Amino acid sequence: MAPKALIFILLTLVSTTIIHTCSAQTDKKFPAILTFGDSTLDTGNNNFLQTIFKANYKPYGKDFPGQVPTGRFSNGKLTSDILASLLKLKETVPPFLDPNLSNDELSTGVNFASAGSGYDELTTSVSGVILVKNQTQYFEDYIKRLKGVVGEEKAKNIIEGALVIVSAGSNDLIFNYYSLPTSRHQLNITQYHDFLLQRVQDFLKAIYDIGSRKMVVAGLPPIGCLPIQISARFKSPSNRTCLTDQNSDSQAYNSKLEPLLGQLESSFPGSKFVYLNLFDPVMDMINNPQKYGFVETNKGCCGSGFFEAGPLCNALSATCNDTSQYVFWDSIHPTESAYAHVAQNLKELLAKL
Repeated sequence: MAPKALIFILLTLVSTTIIHTCSAQTDKKFPAILTFGDSTLDTGNNNFLQTIFKANYKPYGKDFPGQVPTGRFSNGKLTSDILASLLKLKETVPPFLDPNLSNDELSTGVNFASAGSGYDELTTSVSGVILVKNQTQYFEDYIKRLKGVVGEEKAKNIIEGALVIVSAGSNDLIFNYYSLPTSRHQLNITQYHDFLLQRVQDFLKAIYDIGSRKMVVAGLPPIGCLPIQISARFKSPSNRTCLTDQNSDSQAYNSKLEPLLGQLESSFPGSKFVYLNLFDPVMDMINNPQKYGFVETNKGCCGSGFFEAGPLCNALSATCNDTSQYVFWDSIHPTESAYAHVAQNLKELLAKL
């Protein structure tokens, strides 16, 4: 072979390798994923708190790799884990409070959420979990540690480019407003929504000021369809239908949250906010279960499925044979199968960021 031809082939191979390498490096839309909120995103932070709101025991984690109960309130992975995998970032999103968290995990994102959390201080007043607004303190600690690992400039780029997901508010209604007469006597539901939304706004401004720019904020699911809420209202196990009044409350809150995010985007230079509609997809799973492969929609897989959650869903609880046929794992939290559909919907939304 002539020397010129050999040189040409070598140069072509090198160029192709460089192109492929650059392409692989720019494949990822986001450098990291950061999550804040409650049990729908908590991958195990509560394991390291003094609280009864934990899920680090069986049967939680029944379908997680290795059948390990990690602290996730589900039979397997959460939406954030599944989404991180879809985005080719990592297979699971680790809790920031894990003392064994490696430096390698930091650069692709962590979770700050805490099961049982909410925007209202009353929601967490006796539980020992991390109020949503206080999760910013751990976010700042994370950034300090990240800077020590990758340097200040790269840390800034990771934070600005990271996908931030915020999901909370359900506990404020379930365990506070609907359960405590004090809250209902002080504020009507419209006033309480406005109170929560002000807290949402304050929190989003706080993490924006710290450095976040790309944020997905989840609305409320159909709270009136959670098995525990149905059980609290209906006496007969055969009469289990969603509570229309509580679902209407969720919709009213969501109808204010979505335009609020648009206002914040206009007010915060360089920011992008995306509203994640949880209500309609979950209602569709409940109303059209066959479309998703579900069979059971109004009770959980753990125990009777009517009221078991947290410590009441434990190693002594019988579980269903096939979790993929259930929308709910326990009386509050979805199964991995349900979370997977939410993750797929969210992935499609991310084109807006």
